Amino acid sequence: MRFNVITRASPEQVLRALTDFTDRRVQIWSRTLDPKTFEVRGLGDSWAVARESTPGSPFWVVARYDWSDPTVVRWTEEESSYGGNGSGSVRIAPGDGGGSRLEVEWSSNDPRRTRDKIMLFLLHHGPMNHVISRLWASALNRYAESHSK
Repeated sequence: MRFNVITRASPEQVLRALTDFTDRRVQIWSRTLDPKTFEVRGLGDSWAVARESTPGSPFWVVARYDWSDPTVVRWTEEESSYGGNGSGSVRIAPGDGGGSRLEVEWSSNDPRRTRDKIMLFLLHHGPMNHVISRLWASALNRYAESHSK
């Protein structure tokens, strides 16, 4: 899955929102992160390991996040409910006239069950990239409004 996000949030705000693994993460990403499954398993200065899922989704993942490069947040799935693995990244760049432009790439592969293969195919090849892009833009715009410099 690939998609772009245009947001009013500055690159610094985007990085903070993507890498906040405190209890605020559930508030920042309230429409895309299920508080019932969110669990931080490890945290460092430029990395985190967390269990996460989307509300209503049958899938959860344990992902290792890395933001040692402040213009890119990367993640690698260490465990998943579907038995596969995946990875992704968000490239953060200043937007034209302010805000930020994000380039998101996300792949999941090797599910064990046919049902999961179909669901993941639809997630990554259907209209979900547009839905997720809009949800992320909304979350980041709210974050920018509530966390002005």
